[in-house]
Amino acid sequence: MSQDNAAPAAEQGSRNLWLRVAAAVVLAPGAIAIAYLGGWAWAVLATAVAIGLFLEWLSVVGAARDFRVLVIGCLTLLVCGIGLMFGKPGPAALAAVLGVGGLLVLNDQPRQWTASGLGYAALALIASVLIRRDPDHGFIALVLIFLIVWGTDIGGYFAGRGIGGPKLWPRVSPKKTWAGAIGGLVLSLGVAFGFALAGFGKVLPLLLLAAVLSTVSQLGDLFESAVKRRFGVKDSSHIIPGHGGLLDRLDGYVAVVALAALIGMARDSVDGIGRGLMVW
Repeated sequence: MSQDNAAPAAEQGSRNLWLRVAAAVVLAPGAIAIAYLGGWAWAVLATAVAIGLFLEWLSVVGAARDFRVLVIGCLTLLVCGIGLMFGKPGPAALAAVLGVGGLLVLNDQPRQWTASGLGYAALALIASVLIRRDPDHGFIALVLIFLIVWGTDIGGYFAGRGIGGPKLWPRVSPKKTWAGAIGGLVLSLGVAFGFALAGFGKVLPLLLLAAVLSTVSQLGDLFESAVKRRFGVKDSSHIIPGHGGLLDRLDGYVAVVALAALIGMARDSVDGIGRGLMVW
């Protein structure tokens, strides 16, 4: 690259960084505040985000103009969200299963892709609400998830740009490096250590949990990149300045919150997922 081309590229990179910072400063406190409120407020936000994820997924896979898919998917997520708002996770999960099944049998559309997109969005919705449902540990468990995902992203961004080196998976995500992956992991471990020092759990279990969730966050990012590359799409949308779309911003979160919900449920119960994550 010539010096003439390098200067605009550096300016563009700096501009994108500031856009990312500005978007994070605006969105992160709002997400945490609504998570703190819990209840209807958090369920409404989770439902709206899930619908946004589904719509962007349809745009990526080329099915955004299929009215039948839009109606089935959005109604499924609305019913699922309403069920969760009224504390009925069973009917909510049943609605999700029926909606995914409806897309699988609908002809003349990319069934495997639209159905998987609806399942992806519904899983994010159900897991997010169920974790917060724990009245004693749900909020702090969600904050831990947020900070691990954000720490993985931030650590990966700066380590990748600052250190560079071998690519992690160039065929799927040309910009991601092993240095970035390690940097994201290290920062997420720092988050877990901070939680332990603050008295929110034991050091070793939280470090192990952070290591697993940080790795899954990066796998979720790679998964979304692979889907976009499969369909020749760069960004899922441009709704978030500097970040692209909801899928681009929340790919790691969706993977992490789904696994975290399974871990918490396995260790405790549907009503005690937060405790299952935080109390070891």
